[in-house]
Amino acid sequence: MSDYYVHRLQVSMPLASAERIADEVLAAGHEVKLLPLTVAVLDAGGNLVVLKREDGSGILRTDIAIGKAWGALGMGISSRTIRDRLRERPAFQGALAAASDGRFIPVPGGVLVLNAAKEVIGAVGVSGDASDKDEYAAVTAVLSAGLTPHPEQPADNWNDAAL
Repeated sequence: MSDYYVHRLQVSMPLASAERIADEVLAAGHEVKLLPLTVAVLDAGGNLVVLKREDGSGILRTDIAIGKAWGALGMGISSRTIRDRLRERPAFQGALAAASDGRFIPVPGGVLVLNAAKEVIGAVGVSGDASDKDEYAAVTAVLSAGLTPHPEQPADNWNDAAL
């Protein structure tokens, strides 16, 4: 009978943290009047923990938000850094897209989430506005949740990003 009870798995991204990050993304977007956003929060294993899509957010935004977060987790760096590093390496970018079955979205808006020990516990992906603005909302949300984002701050020109 000792095997009757199921053992709990270790949790990298608690549901409460994921919900807070998602809510903070939407609050940050409202504060600076971004277009309707979709936010996906994944745990360290790439599993979806929370997904929220605002009314009016396009139907592809869910896949894009997940792809931004998933790519960041897969490479261990933000999706902005991925984009910047792969700018001159289209063959490698194509190989990553193929290896990830197309789930890899290398544009800003995919932000790693680190705990106090600087360990990656998950990632957040945001889609709905210009990528720099999506990243602003993600970074702001992770900081508001008391965690550390990578990148640690949004691009300086996020507010100048074209719609």
